[in-house]
Amino acid sequence: MAALIDAIDIKRKMFFEYEDAPFYCLESDISTPTARGGQTLVRLKMRNMLTHAVFDKTFKASDKFKEPDLQTVEATYLYSDGDGSYFLDQESFETLALTDDMVGRALDFLIEGTIIQIDKYNGNPIGLQLPTHVELTVAYTEPGVRGDTASGAVTKPAKLNTGIEIRVPFFIKEGEKIKVSTETGEFGGRA
Repeated sequence: MAALIDAIDIKRKMFFEYEDAPFYCLESDISTPTARGGQTLVRLKMRNMLTHAVFDKTFKASDKFKEPDLQTVEATYLYSDGDGSYFLDQESFETLALTDDMVGRALDFLIEGTIIQIDKYNGNPIGLQLPTHVELTVAYTEPGVRGDTASGAVTKPAKLNTGIEIRVPFFIKEGEKIKVSTETGEFGGRA
């Protein structure tokens, strides 16, 4: 049987199971009553790991939650098709399929062979975590216009090998490998 966690013991960045779904605690606030005999309450701001919905809920301090069966595995991106995206688990060499909803905008940063982290709940994949920066190749970029710094425009548009378009400094050329931030989608330096 999984360990039980008291609501009062749930802190920020902890995982717990509520109504048969895994949750991640974003904030925890304990309110102790001043009146005699009042109950201590715990207000949690929590994210559902399956739907990514965020909401606040108040619990009694004595409410108990199960510890979720969560696991993070290293995987390599293989390919995507109309049914979803496929990854190779680096430990078990099993092919894991994720739906477009699970992958989301991460597909903009994935090329064949990219190593990522996949979250599993009860042995089934539920989402992925990208590294903070990925290496991508500049497929096309327009030449920079000399002297075009008065407007503060010291960047030019570039199309990457994944199909996304970002702005890069003038010195970046086609075929060059660059780092791109997966959080902001901006140029992060030469690779």
